[in-house]
Amino acid sequence: MATTLPGDNGVSAILLDAGGVLVFPEPDRVLPPLHAAGFTPDLATLERAHYRAMAIQDAAALPPTQDTWWREYLLTYIAACGVPEEQCEALAVEVDHGVRGYSWAHVGIGAVDGLRAVAALGLPMGVVSNSNGTVESDLRRLGVCYAPQTPEVPEVPEVPEVPEVPDARKAPDTPELTGVPVGIVIDSAVVGVAKPDPAIFSIALNALHVPPGRTVLHVGDSLRYDVAGALAAGLQPVHLDPYGFCPEPAGHPHIRSLADLPPLVTG
Repeated sequence: MATTLPGDNGVSAILLDAGGVLVFPEPDRVLPPLHAAGFTPDLATLERAHYRAMAIQDAAALPPTQDTWWREYLLTYIAACGVPEEQCEALAVEVDHGVRGYSWAHVGIGAVDGLRAVAALGLPMGVVSNSNGTVESDLRRLGVCYAPQTPEVPEVPEVPEVPEVPDARKAPDTPELTGVPVGIVIDSAVVGVAKPDPAIFSIALNALHVPPGRTVLHVGDSLRYDVAGALAAGLQPVHLDPYGFCPEPAGHPHIRSLADLPPLVTG
């Protein structure tokens, strides 16, 4: 398993996956069916189950289809929580009903602190996620990260002030942003292309004004989508693999948490 970056050309930018790197399925939606069936995994076990489920998909000869990947993920996720095989199907259906529509809304253990440490490197940074159109708003709402938005405001002609009538041109108060500022958040459902297609990385790098190349790191939890996609785009993948589940560990660096990335970059 590689634990260093190849070459000595420095790092020009860092891209990050969202699911499995920053956020996970919401435990409050996952746990009730498991508890009702007598299983009591803690948060660390749930996160470990995610990485096991992703590794099993990575090891499969064929990728799951858009219609089957979530079911296959849930089956292996639930099995990794200690559920016997004969109970996984029924529990997967129940968990699916609980999670559906709520996306991935649980911030990973140590994710924000790790992201702050990565941001402290001072490099252009963005998020590239295969998602359902909600990842940017989810990350902003959860206080993980946000892409500063500077929408163009059309000019409004001045009009005489009318007593006791609110100024309709006045913008509403903007809630204070928390989390780590990033240059861009790319959602596959918004841009119409998903990893491992290299085009999604090009969209992010164009927004960051950074040319593609092996000096750009992409950090993700999937061999099939993140590692393969980054390589196809000519970038340097870094596999976030806390438990060493990667089925093909040779040829790309691994980290066990986001906090491990800055030493990898600076060392």
